[in-house]
Amino acid sequence: LLLLLLLSPARAVRQARRPNVVLILTDDQDVCLGGMTPLKKTNALIAQMGITFVNAYVPSALCCPSRASILTGKYPHNHHVVNNTLEGNCSSKLWQKIQEPYTFPALLKAMCGYQTFFAGKYLNEYGAEDAGGVGHVPPGWSFWYALEKNSKYYNYTLSVNGKARRHGENYSVDYLTDVLANMSLDFLEYKSNFEPFFMMIATPAPHSPWTPAPQYTKSFQNVSAPRNSNFNIHGKNKHWLIRQAKTPMSNSSIQFLDDAYRKRWQTLLSVDDLVEKLVKKLEVNGELDNTYIFYTSDNGFHTGQFSLPIDKRQLYEFDIKVPLLVRGPGIKPNQTNKMLVANIDLGPTILDIAGYDLNKTQMDGMSLLPLLRGDKNVTWRSDFLVEYQGEGYNGSDPTCPGLGPGVTHCFPDCVCEDSYNNTYACVRTLSASWDLQYCEFDDREVFVEVYNLTADPHQINNIAKTIDQEILEKMNYRLMMLQSCSGATCRTPGVFDPGYRFDPRLMFSNHGLRARRFSAQFL
Repeated sequence: LLLLLLLSPARAVRQARRPNVVLILTDDQDVCLGGMTPLKKTNALIAQMGITFVNAYVPSALCCPSRASILTGKYPHNHHVVNNTLEGNCSSKLWQKIQEPYTFPALLKAMCGYQTFFAGKYLNEYGAEDAGGVGHVPPGWSFWYALEKNSKYYNYTLSVNGKARRHGENYSVDYLTDVLANMSLDFLEYKSNFEPFFMMIATPAPHSPWTPAPQYTKSFQNVSAPRNSNFNIHGKNKHWLIRQAKTPMSNSSIQFLDDAYRKRWQTLLSVDDLVEKLVKKLEVNGELDNTYIFYTSDNGFHTGQFSLPIDKRQLYEFDIKVPLLVRGPGIKPNQTNKMLVANIDLGPTILDIAGYDLNKTQMDGMSLLPLLRGDKNVTWRSDFLVEYQGEGYNGSDPTCPGLGPGVTHCFPDCVCEDSYNNTYACVRTLSASWDLQYCEFDDREVFVEVYNLTADPHQINNIAKTIDQEILEKMNYRLMMLQSCSGATCRTPGVFDPGYRFDPRLMFSNHGLRARRFSAQFL
């Protein structure tokens, strides 16, 4: 009896405490091409115990801009991280000064009293000497175990609270996904029990170089990339970068992408183990019932779609759509939600869970908490913005000098995945009556792509020249509005919402004016 009396106050404190939050972020994990298939434990422990958002997207299909959107709750035109380079503001001094102090983890720690833990890949240029090296620890993190630069599995450097720790290639002590799992378990073992916690675990998998743990190198031997209807076909009526891909692909290209697809799945098996260990530890600690667990990726991926071998950064569903699973207090098991959600919603959601007043933030996203709780009559968005600024060099790509300047990420057969004018913005609409994507490129053509995904889910037929002109005009205007939005103005009614107002007098007569302004915003 005495023991029970002694335990009761601690148990009462734990029961009354604000919820804990865990965010697991994978790197380049698609959802359209079967990316969740290998994760049997994750599906059982998170999806089946909570909610799966089947229409979850990223506003930019590239690691650094997408991760910046997660941290800030903002579209790229508001956080100004446009690609994976220092010049593109990826972990730059400017990012550190202007955006990092106001990320949601910084607010969680400073304003909500959370202890915060980060382990894994942060931003692609984190640790660069020109931006403070690994000695730079962003504000808002109580415990910091961040990977220097981009994803690796062996032979990497971690910033351990600002001190460099070098890892080699011994599986038992160096395999990064397992190292992140062990660090996370250590945090849960030794953290304070008197404050709620937030954990962000950012795995290298399934990013290249796709190095699986030794016990998984023989897995999925008979698996190959999906041969769906947009696999290995010419991207007719698309932007020139898509049209330049060689169709049909060479046998060596197909073999390469099949091998990559298989290895990506193999690396995800270690993520599946990480999720299982984490959930078991939370359960042993008696904290699982008071902890929200989010599982998502920074962008999708393609393997052979429109004859592009492997990469992301394109505007299509396979690159911008991601998994999003959530379990936690008040979330009923085995749910599916079809609302249009984006990774700019993660920050507002987690702050809302912590009890922070979202009106005090400048975030563009919306809190998912009403959807997680199953609230009735929730007013939700019907569209969101996708934007990307292409990478490219003044010089020629050394792999393919004959192509001239401006292209990058080229394969040996001179198919290039990016260029400086692969710069575009899209309105992705999902309403009761329309499943539509409208995109404009910032190039000499001001090239337009439009897809009706109800009739054409694999985005094969560009209907820009046949869709109703009034819809085109409304979409152009909506795109212009979203590209200049900030905070609440990013959440105004979409083109097909009852509250939408369209004034043709506000349209620019010259498309080029709007397109040029798009690129100027990023600079």
